[in-house]
Amino acid sequence: MNGDSRDLPRTLLQLLFSGTLILGTFWLLRPFLLPAIWASTIVAATWPLMLRVQARCLGRRGLAVAVMTAALLLALVVPLTLATVAITNNAERIIDWSKSLATVGVPPPPDWLARTPVVGSPLDARWREVSALSREEMSTHLSPYLRALFAWFLVKLGNIGVMLVDFLLTVLIAAILYANGETAAQGVRRFARRVGGGHAEGMVQLAGQAIRAVALGVVVTALVQSALAGLGLLIAGVPFPLILTAVVFVFSIAQVGPLPVLLGATIWLFWTGAWLWGIGLLVWSIIIAGIGDLLRPILIKKGADLPLLLIFAGVIGGLIAFGVIGLFVGPVLLAVTYTLLGAWLDAENPT
Repeated sequence: MNGDSRDLPRTLLQLLFSGTLILGTFWLLRPFLLPAIWASTIVAATWPLMLRVQARCLGRRGLAVAVMTAALLLALVVPLTLATVAITNNAERIIDWSKSLATVGVPPPPDWLARTPVVGSPLDARWREVSALSREEMSTHLSPYLRALFAWFLVKLGNIGVMLVDFLLTVLIAAILYANGETAAQGVRRFARRVGGGHAEGMVQLAGQAIRAVALGVVVTALVQSALAGLGLLIAGVPFPLILTAVVFVFSIAQVGPLPVLLGATIWLFWTGAWLWGIGLLVWSIIIAGIGDLLRPILIKKGADLPLLLIFAGVIGGLIAFGVIGLFVGPVLLAVTYTLLGAWLDAENPT
């Protein structure tokens, strides 16, 4: 028994101390985990661009890191500046519009609505009920929704400070990774080899390809859709096109799409009597949504040689499970699992 190398209490204590050390480390680093994941995703997706910037900077890594860090900061500063300028320039218009809500009345429905098949008759009846309400009754009906909207806005406003801190941490960690990218990548490969053996480096490369593919497909598609949506809103004369374009970009990144904003603008045009512009913006909205559905899979497939269905399952499932960061985490998890499963099946059936 003395020569027996299996010491159960010692093994249990080792597991206990190791688990405590791991949990304590994660607990201490918990505030930095999400910024670190975002920073790693951004750096992995933009690393080829950083190398091109470094080549333009005569091989100076420090200057290239400064350029990429400034670009990330501008991604926050520019939208906030544009939104602030738009709100400042239209402050009187916003105040007048908010005051007019107290006196606005709902016009009767158009004659063609009742003749619309299937849904026309109930919509016409409901519209007439709403248009028959007095201003006091309308205010009574809308007050609960307005209070809920105001409470939601206050909650989101309180989260802006946390979002800014997370963004600054993300930029700081991304700058460190840009400066020491090769060292960080080597560390990841060493850890992967230690855990996963011979196929580990392929898994790391596959994860990077999946991140770049999703970044290419999601971000470029969002840029194209928001640019086209902003053009349509500007031509149609919808108020605050810059702010609405920024909202379209955020919705497109989050895979909600541009339709909620564009359909809201279309309803506003119909409400103000601009029927021709409303119909035109509605058609333009359908075209923009179709362009996104067509462009996104092409760009994602170009970035990674993986089944398109697997990538989309990762994008949608990751978004539901982890939020926006799941857009990148989901495809990486499914891609690694898919490749490991394929390697395991090939090893079982070598012929």
